[in-house]
Amino acid sequence: MSKSLVLCAAAVVIAMGGFMIGRSTAADEKKERVFELRTYTAAEGKLDALNARFRDHTNKLFVKHGMELIGYWTPMDENKGAKNTLIYILAHESREARDKSFKDFANDPEWKAAKAESEKNGPLTTKVDFIMMKPTDYSPMK
Repeated sequence: MSKSLVLCAAAVVIAMGGFMIGRSTAADEKKERVFELRTYTAAEGKLDALNARFRDHTNKLFVKHGMELIGYWTPMDENKGAKNTLIYILAHESREARDKSFKDFANDPEWKAAKAESEKNGPLTTKVDFIMMKPTDYSPMK
């Protein structure tokens, strides 16, 4: 009887061990997305041109290079940058994926042409800031 009990206990331990190993592997494979908050300060009088470049070129190229477009905004209040600020959020599979996407984007001939054409009368931005973000455990968006 004790031999049966030992064998039964061993079978349970082996089964639980296999379950836990499978669970760890699945958790390792599931990576949380990361988000990027970007804020562009447009050069004097160039916010419309900056928006046009995003609308006509940049968004398509971001998607081509694996970036997910979450949304784009401009402030409502003048004292918060309504005349010269563009704010947007991108999502990436990981920080490493983000770095690869932006490297590929920066080297894309179509981007280089669009940037050169849109900046033939000077740069469209005077400042670009970004913050990498990860969702909290209670965030509805992950």
